[in-house]
Amino acid sequence: MRNPRILHCPIPADAREILRRTGCDPWGIDAMAPKMTGLAVLLEKVPCRDANILKQEMLSVGGDAAVARGTVACSLPFTDVVLMGTVKQIRRFAEKMAFQPFGLNTLAEAIPSLLGRHFRDRHVLRAGTWEMVLGERTLVMGILNVTPDSFSDGGLCLAPDRAVARALQMVEEGADWIDVGGESTRPGSEPVSPEEELRRVIPIVEALARQLPVPLSVDTTKAQVARRAVEAGAALVNDVSAMTFDRDMAGVVAETGAAVSLMHIRGMPRSMQSEYVPYGSVPGDMIAFLEERMDAVVAAGVPEERILVDPGFGFGKSDRDNWRMLRHLEEFRSLGRPILVGVSRKASIGRATGGDPPAERLPGTAAAVTAAILNGAAMIRVHDVKAMKKVAAVADAVRRGGEAEASEGGT
Repeated sequence: MRNPRILHCPIPADAREILRRTGCDPWGIDAMAPKMTGLAVLLEKVPCRDANILKQEMLSVGGDAAVARGTVACSLPFTDVVLMGTVKQIRRFAEKMAFQPFGLNTLAEAIPSLLGRHFRDRHVLRAGTWEMVLGERTLVMGILNVTPDSFSDGGLCLAPDRAVARALQMVEEGADWIDVGGESTRPGSEPVSPEEELRRVIPIVEALARQLPVPLSVDTTKAQVARRAVEAGAALVNDVSAMTFDRDMAGVVAETGAAVSLMHIRGMPRSMQSEYVPYGSVPGDMIAFLEERMDAVVAAGVPEERILVDPGFGFGKSDRDNWRMLRHLEEFRSLGRPILVGVSRKASIGRATGGDPPAERLPGTAAAVTAAILNGAAMIRVHDVKAMKKVAAVADAVRRGGEAEASEGGT
């Protein structure tokens, strides 16, 4: 049984799809879909014997639970269970689980812990000597690619003086972070050697660390590059592989005190789109991957307060996957860490807007950034800092009811 997670069903069709996937009777779907507009908690692959207990206990506290047809008779080995109720009912249910057999007593702690993570509004992020609170407003990470072949801005900042000038410009435009990358991870890209990546990245990080009033991150999957970049002044390692491409990466992050962004990816950049395989659950599979990577990284000595999570928009995903992930981004809050989202100028945006090239994807990026913020993103990674800073300000005003730096006045 996977760890429980809270579902986000912004439209009735989402609830119906989850219930169909659970295996509910058609009449049960009609009856239960409206109940999922409250709090819905998903438990996957539960033995039917246990699922019957869960359903009865939820009914006893005034809630309900959806299970697969055949669960009552135990005619199938497992079923997903969707718990439906108010926060108070779910908490009461968890209390009653403490007295249940078959290992169900673990839910007495797992569910309150899940609720605490999901509804947390503020997170502390420690990155080297930097410490900041995420959640008061959306932070903006500016992209600085010092590569010849990045999909949108390859070759624009290869010269060190141009790279430094662009970083300073992004800070003037309101960037809270600058993310320096020396290797393209666009679909179909080929990896570069550690030596070449070091040659591109380290002089830029050294120069910026002396001049910028904001922290730096290094976009790399190589432990050698990460170590040198942190020594040169970077505070965060932005690893698109979630530390799966280089087994030494977790140790480097733990030793240096840097923070890390763990991103979901399936496959390698060169083949992740051409060898695409459909997901069993979006975003369930992605959350499970990030849970496993978080556990591995913490076990390696990296404290949770140094971790960001990134769902990996565009990395081994179809357009449909990307939009579903963005619509259900709030479910990633179950991981208990701030969510970083990078949608800027991505190919899915170009296809959705009729084939716009990267340089003309600003309006589509603005829409995707707004959706990300309204659905729980704490930080956005963008090319167009000045424009997206304004987009984030409006999205924050909507999301937080105007409480963040709102000015008084009429219409």
